[in-house]
Amino acid sequence: MGEAKVWWQLAQLGTIAGGEGIDEAFQPDITLLDGFELQHDGACLTAIWTPGHFGNHMAFAYDKYIFCGDHVMGWASSMVSPPDGDLVAFRQSCTRLLTRPETFYLPGHGDPIEDGPTRLRWLLAHRDDREMQILAALDQRSDTAQGLAERIYSDIDPCLIPAATRNVLAHLIDLNTRKVISSNGIMDLNTKYSTL
Repeated sequence: MGEAKVWWQLAQLGTIAGGEGIDEAFQPDITLLDGFELQHDGACLTAIWTPGHFGNHMAFAYDKYIFCGDHVMGWASSMVSPPDGDLVAFRQSCTRLLTRPETFYLPGHGDPIEDGPTRLRWLLAHRDDREMQILAALDQRSDTAQGLAERIYSDIDPCLIPAATRNVLAHLIDLNTRKVISSNGIMDLNTKYSTL
């Protein structure tokens, strides 16, 4: 079963919650397609579809700048919260942005990022490291997303554990879909996961 189909089924089941910050009543005036160019006074703003942090996330390129929203931030790694957030799509969007010529990133939160490509490479490496931490923790014993978050993120303020749990869940869904780990039942926040 394809990765996208798994995420869609999880959203339909409604067992993993998510949807932080969604305004259900919001309806855009226009919908921009990937690559759409907005021309104004001789300037061009290009829409770049960057799903991952959120399913409908877009960034915008202008001159040497990328308005990267919440996809890339300098002060923290981006939250990927299923089912709206998708770790595979996040990695693909980071890789795609690395192919672009713009280097100066303007995130939705925090300071500008003068070297966006370096930050993107850090984000990809960070996700790889987090995956290895999860697998190492599962080698010790089966656990839930929250249990893993509490074990792996032992150095953060406890009030941040729910957000960390969402990131761990994104990794667990990805690892389970790739058949690197198994889930003991339907994937949700209470499911225990194990290495194969």
